[in-house]
Amino acid sequence: MFDMFGMMNKVKEMQAKMKEAQENLRHIQVSAEAGGGMVKATASGDRRLLKVEFDETLMNPQDKEMLADLIVAAVNKAMDEAGERGKEEIKKQTEGMLPNIPGLDLSNFGL
Repeated sequence: MFDMFGMMNKVKEMQAKMKEAQENLRHIQVSAEAGGGMVKATASGDRRLLKVEFDETLMNPQDKEMLADLIVAAVNKAMDEAGERGKEEIKKQTEGMLPNIPGLDLSNFGL
């Protein structure tokens, strides 16, 4: 017979684990570089840009467009890596909570 109360408790437990995992994402920091390390971006696991650093030689007005391109590249790379780390954290926190259902991917939940 189907245990409705057991299922509800399992859902509540999973919601608590998901919330905890989402809160932990902000503590994950990922850095990525572009232009051979001339630009570095740091993002959190919840996909927030935390810091952008760049080599001061890029402050030349003639290199303005290149600097912008390198910043975009470094930020996109950091965001991608932060997203992957976030998915790993969510998966780790919710592992074993639900049966393996083909096509059901909760790793993007809240990201």
